[in-house]
Amino acid sequence: MLKEHFATLERRLAEQIAQGEDNPRKLYALEVARFGQRLYSGEHKIAWTGVLAPFELLNATGVTSCFVEFTGAMLASMGFSSTFIEESQQGGFGSDMCSYHRAILGAQRKGLIPSPNFLVATSCPCSGGMAVMEILAHSFQKPLLVLHIPQEENERNVRYLANQLEELHNFIAQEAKEPRDDAKLAQAIEHANRTRETLLELYELARHVPSPVANNDLANFAYIINLLMGTPHGTRLAQNFVDAFAKRVRAGSSGVDGEKRRLLWIQNRIQFKNPFISLLEKEYRAAIVIDEMNCVTWEKIEPQDPYMGIARRIIGNPFNGPAQRRLENLQRLARAYRVDGALNPCNWGCRQGAGARGIIGKGLNEIGVPVLNLETDCADKRNFFEGQLRTRLAAFMEMLEENAQRKGNEQR
Repeated sequence: MLKEHFATLERRLAEQIAQGEDNPRKLYALEVARFGQRLYSGEHKIAWTGVLAPFELLNATGVTSCFVEFTGAMLASMGFSSTFIEESQQGGFGSDMCSYHRAILGAQRKGLIPSPNFLVATSCPCSGGMAVMEILAHSFQKPLLVLHIPQEENERNVRYLANQLEELHNFIAQEAKEPRDDAKLAQAIEHANRTRETLLELYELARHVPSPVANNDLANFAYIINLLMGTPHGTRLAQNFVDAFAKRVRAGSSGVDGEKRRLLWIQNRIQFKNPFISLLEKEYRAAIVIDEMNCVTWEKIEPQDPYMGIARRIIGNPFNGPAQRRLENLQRLARAYRVDGALNPCNWGCRQGAGARGIIGKGLNEIGVPVLNLETDCADKRNFFEGQLRTRLAAFMEMLEENAQRKGNEQR
């Protein structure tokens, strides 16, 4: 079913783009379709991974790899997730688990998840993801390697993780039955560095007032970029958005017509079809100018010393370590993008996301950025209550309007 879905999607998008419909979001969707094709073709070596897996290492060895949460998001966007979530619950998995994880486990029970060559789990960002990887490894009877990511960033911990990464490189080569090739890894690092530079340019363009970013342009963008890290596809995908946004900035046009309010989106987008984005644009002229995931927090990596550079990037990820680190990154983004408010969909079952919302809400309010916590499910539409969310959004946008009027009066 999913193999045919991605094949049909790729064919349709390729035809549209060939006819001149080359907007960057369509090119993004085409890349996702091609990635899905590789996952489900049966012709590629596959690895299921944790969110912070080093995809440069996997791509350098010719392995198509995907963190399980991204697959859960894809299932939700295709309208399949609720069926698979129900299947996982029938299999005994608790209804208070993260819905992304329940979707992937239900799909696996239905035989709709390709058997991997191996799995790579990461101890960050959540223990739920670790548990899912262990379950999948047991179900598929495939080898699993776990990366233990220290929370504190210091040279000792960076070296500790770097040693694990070199061990992982050997493990990947062994399980993929490919010789370890350090030259290919160095080349992958160079691709990753080029992608990083392009991302910096892209996110700088997004900061313009008005922003050239339409509300769906960069939804889930960081997910696919991470999966393509270390390949020329990642740089090309980012460059497509750079070209489009630069053109809009030169023309003085905005992604959201008549941009009135600028918003920060925290953590997960709502993956299934819903009216929320259209409502923000059309009724409130509110632009999502930045997603929490869409930022560069790491330095250029030295191709001749890749393990240390990758280790620093992973340990320094805002989702690793205390919630204060994540809050500081959100405050930095809120200031840089001059946002009026933030939206935080507290995904059902996500302990990490829900657990940090008090700290995040208080910390953003301290710099004058109100936060609307949306009690919803980002992957299971059965737990999406449109009427309630519309009412809360209306009250929040009214508050932002009052804040703007008060600031305007104070500046007179």
